[in-house]
Amino acid sequence: MLPFRNGRSGNWGLVVCVLSILLLLILFAIDPAIAAKPKLRKEKKSLSATPSASAGEQSLTNIPLPIGHEAKGLVLPDFDLEGRLRGRFEAASAKRLDDYHIGFHSLKITTYTSENQPDLIVELSESILNLNTRILSSNERTIIKRADFNIAGDSVEFDTKTHIGRLVGNVKMVITSQSQLLGNQNQ
Repeated sequence: MLPFRNGRSGNWGLVVCVLSILLLLILFAIDPAIAAKPKLRKEKKSLSATPSASAGEQSLTNIPLPIGHEAKGLVLPDFDLEGRLRGRFEAASAKRLDDYHIGFHSLKITTYTSENQPDLIVELSESILNLNTRILSSNERTIIKRADFNIAGDSVEFDTKTHIGRLVGNVKMVITSQSQLLGNQNQ
C-alpha cells in the first residue's frame, strides 16, 4: 500500500531521498565535471589523440564522407580539446545526408571518463548527428547503460560535447547496484 493512502508518512521521506540521490547519480553519470574536484593532472603523451582533427584524421567534426554516400562499419573517435578520448562511435552504416547532417544505423557510442575508462554505452537504432551543434537525435527507442543502471526511452537528444542527454517518452530505468544509493545503513 502506498504511504499516503494509509496515513503513514515514514516511508515517503525515504522514497523522496532515494529519488533525489538517483537524480544526482544520473547527473554525475551524464556530466562527470559536476562532481569533479580540481586535480593536478599528470602529463601523458598520447600518440593517437590530437586536440583538433587534421585533414586525414577521422573525428566527429571531420567525417570523410561525401554527400549521399554510405559507409559500412564506420568507427569514429571523439577527442576533447586536450586530446583525451571522450567517446567512440561505432555504426553499422552511416550516410552523409547534407553538409551538416549524418545519419547512422545501429549506432553504439561508448563514452570515457577523464581517466580513459569506459563510462556510458548509448545504443541507437536510427539517429542523425548535426555536425554544427554536435547533437545526436533519434526518434527510435534508445538505451543508455552504465555499470550501475540501464535507462531507455522512445526518443533522445544527446549532446556529444557535454555528454548530456534527454530521453523522452516511455522512459524506464533499472538500477542494478543499489549500494551506492542507500549507502551503509549499518552505521
